[in-house]
Amino acid sequence: MDFSWTDEQQDFRRVAREFGEREIAPHVAEYDRAERFPKEIVQAAGKLGFAGGIVPTEYGGAGLDYVTYTALLEEISRHCHMVACALSFPSGLVGNSLLRYGSEEQKMRYLVPLAQAETFAGAGVTEARSGTDVSDMDTTARRDGSDYVISGAKMWISFLDVASFFLTFAHLGVDEQTGRKRICAFIVDKDLPGVSVQPLKNKYGFRPLATGELVLDDVRVPAEALVGEEGQGFEIAMNAVESGRLGVAARAVGLSQACCDVAVPYAKERVVFRQPIGKFQLVQEMVSDMVCGTEAARLLTYRLAYLKDRGERARDAASMAKMTASDVALKSATDAFQIHGAYGVSDEYPVARYLRDAKVFQIVEGNNQVHKALVAEAQLGMR
Repeated sequence: MDFSWTDEQQDFRRVAREFGEREIAPHVAEYDRAERFPKEIVQAAGKLGFAGGIVPTEYGGAGLDYVTYTALLEEISRHCHMVACALSFPSGLVGNSLLRYGSEEQKMRYLVPLAQAETFAGAGVTEARSGTDVSDMDTTARRDGSDYVISGAKMWISFLDVASFFLTFAHLGVDEQTGRKRICAFIVDKDLPGVSVQPLKNKYGFRPLATGELVLDDVRVPAEALVGEEGQGFEIAMNAVESGRLGVAARAVGLSQACCDVAVPYAKERVVFRQPIGKFQLVQEMVSDMVCGTEAARLLTYRLAYLKDRGERARDAASMAKMTASDVALKSATDAFQIHGAYGVSDEYPVARYLRDAKVFQIVEGNNQVHKALVAEAQLGMR
């Protein structure tokens, strides 16, 4: 790996850092408290090309390499990883699937405005009964003339309040030869008859993100809404998992760095027994754990980005990066909260928000127990 940064990458990272300091930091506490998605901030970032990510410029994207894309998400997440989440979607499951499997008409109609943050989208994968096992979904689709009719419900779907469409997955029944459900991917516009959403309020973490249930009650979509081919849905869903896990890892690294950013100055300033608490060795241990853990997670995350830039298969690297970065983020947030003592409880400081969000990172994009099993099975030659 080459640990040097090009001048262009350094400039891009600097612009992202300055945007976060200027446009996000003064407002994040307010919109997190109100559980309000900061659409205006994301769209402002889109005008700078931050939403374009790895999407090629001919489809409205920024055409970034994965290392630069990772740096963008990390810098933005030092102030708000929810904004970074929105910026990652054009490069994640929705955008990546349209880029690789979508028709030219689908790319121009849906991917281009998505990559410019002019529109937003959600991914309808997880269901109340099945999440980790994508292949076992219950939502069905049936062909009816020149249309498909989709019925079912999706759970924990993001961007319910701002999405104009959902990349939704449903099955056409069980294949007689393989015994597996024939899963398909569809573009479902939010304003179609039969589509309804129910956001969940007062969530533990990720509060600005409207997440909840997507109900599809005999929703009729034209055949042109099919992404890829019939039965290709599972492949499409799995296509973007490495990019999705890279995005989560980068955001977790940014959050962990944010914990360092607030805890270290506080440990210098807070005086107990007539000396800064940073002079106490147990506080120093927590600071050391935060700094070293963040750096280790950062290295695994950028290694994943490096492998993806080289076009190498990176399934195991993705599991290691996502799992480690999210575990480190939770440890850093816990230590930062502890260093702040009673003031950590108050939203005068951001550490309570960091702690709530860090816990959720261990669950999204595959819970960490699944990733531990994937890493172990790879080493044991069990897959």
